Amino acid sequence: MAQAIARATNSLSPVPPPFDYARLAATERRDDPFPHVLVENFVTVPDRAALISDFPAITGPGNVEPGDVPQGPAFDRLILELESDRFRAAIADKFGIDLSNAVPTIGIRAFAEPTDGRIHCDHRSKLITLLLYFNEEWTDEGGRLRICRDQSDIEDFATEVVPLSGTLIAFRNGPTAWHGHKQHVGQRRMLQLSFRDMSGIVGIERRLSRLTKPIRRMLNLS
Repeated sequence: MAQAIARATNSLSPVPPPFDYARLAATERRDDPFPHVLVENFVTVPDRAALISDFPAITGPGNVEPGDVPQGPAFDRLILELESDRFRAAIADKFGIDLSNAVPTIGIRAFAEPTDGRIHCDHRSKLITLLLYFNEEWTDEGGRLRICRDQSDIEDFATEVVPLSGTLIAFRNGPTAWHGHKQHVGQRRMLQLSFRDMSGIVGIERRLSRLTKPIRRMLNLS
């Protein structure tokens, strides 16, 4: 009986990944004003409805990490793929960067607040930042991420991202990697994955920042 079960299990076809890696490879990276790649329909069509249905049950503002709140099996599978060697290698190849020692961190968010979207650069520990969206439709002018050319003008942008389900935007972080969006208040489902350099003083700074974040939030400093 055990041998029969083993044969049946081995005969099953592997579950295909939720990502269209060929589309990512074929999409040209843009380097104006800093390296970034926008891939619409990166999440395969069969997986989009399941991921929206299985999106974590976030009921308030702020980020959560995978597993902090209940999520469905399709989202479990998505997280495993994001943490896979195949995904890491695909992103590293697209940006021509060694990510073998980078630490991936994931934050998931369901709602945008009035203070969200201000033009900024990410923390210097981040080598690559990428965003995936899980919104079935989007008509608001706000909430559309813009790859900006400077830190003061939201209208001076190279790329605008409509946060529709299946869309991936990834960019190389740096001191002039300005990005932001016009204000949107309300539901805006997204996942952010960052590949971080946690070595040296940058890593220590990042770890201290995480330790003090609850205190800063309590004091309304962040």
